Amino acid sequence: MDRRPLGSQGLEVSAEGLGCMGMTWAYGKGDVEGGITTIHRALELGITFLDTAEVYGPHTNEELVGRAIAGRRDEFEIATKFGFVIDAADPYRRGVDGTPENARQACEGSLRRLGVDCIDLFYQHRVDPAVPIEETVGAMAELVSAGKVRCLGLSEASPETIRRAHATHPITAVQSEYSLWTRDPEDGVLATLRELGIGLVAYSPLGRGFLTGQIRSLDDLPEDDWRRSNPRFQEDALRENLQLADRVTELAAARGVTPAQLALAWVLAKGDDIVPIPGTKSPRRLEQNAAAVEIVLSADEVEELDNAVSPDAVRGERYPEAMMALLGN
Repeated sequence: MDRRPLGSQGLEVSAEGLGCMGMTWAYGKGDVEGGITTIHRALELGITFLDTAEVYGPHTNEELVGRAIAGRRDEFEIATKFGFVIDAADPYRRGVDGTPENARQACEGSLRRLGVDCIDLFYQHRVDPAVPIEETVGAMAELVSAGKVRCLGLSEASPETIRRAHATHPITAVQSEYSLWTRDPEDGVLATLRELGIGLVAYSPLGRGFLTGQIRSLDDLPEDDWRRSNPRFQEDALRENLQLADRVTELAAARGVTPAQLALAWVLAKGDDIVPIPGTKSPRRLEQNAAAVEIVLSADEVEELDNAVSPDAVRGERYPEAMMALLGN
């Protein structure tokens, strides 16, 4: 597995990371043992960049990652996130808390659950409009000074917020959804990151599994799968979006690769400063995803994919209304 510098602050990670969320949360029943096996297989393949968050579970995902890396912590780069209000009675409640107190408290909890002394990349999961970003990042910077965090990140932040945060303390990476059917970072964020020397971590690079071509209806999702509430997976939107997924499948077949591999190769081709973190709890799918780093797309192939899944053709917002309000602050 090739490696890439993530930002200009000295953090180097595998060119493709592993999103761990679905191992315990959101996409149907979790699989702790399968998740641990998948993380161990990732290391064998050279995938060392693991992504988790305190809200996944909540808390159980960090515990899984902690178990998986025990005894081999120095072979991984660990990223986790804080900033959502966590309500054990309603895990999908969406409030934000960017106070310095919460940053400090969340860090201590993540360190404990992960079983580590230092987090490689500590993100604010969503920007809190009620707390100046300088206050939040200032508290996060104190964690760096204390040796508890190595590098800082933001998630789904606006260009203006990124600039203000970076002026407070260098930001290493911004995590945003980025895939063939979600191009939001191209609207100002990517240019800002490149100007400032900040990397982009692309989550959901497979369109929450949709671009694999394996999801044809809501019946293909478990009853407790969060995607059942996602606007893009609703019946009318799904019907139109399937045409886009089918086009990716056609282009992948012509190239002799899987749709997932082609979608990941597209993200990887968008810049050496971008690291996709596809999620899976299946070692077999992990191996297929990892092979995408060997696929080199020509400029013409990238353009063909750009046009095949035009953002204007995608139907439905990428989150329900309450969660959309938390983006781009």
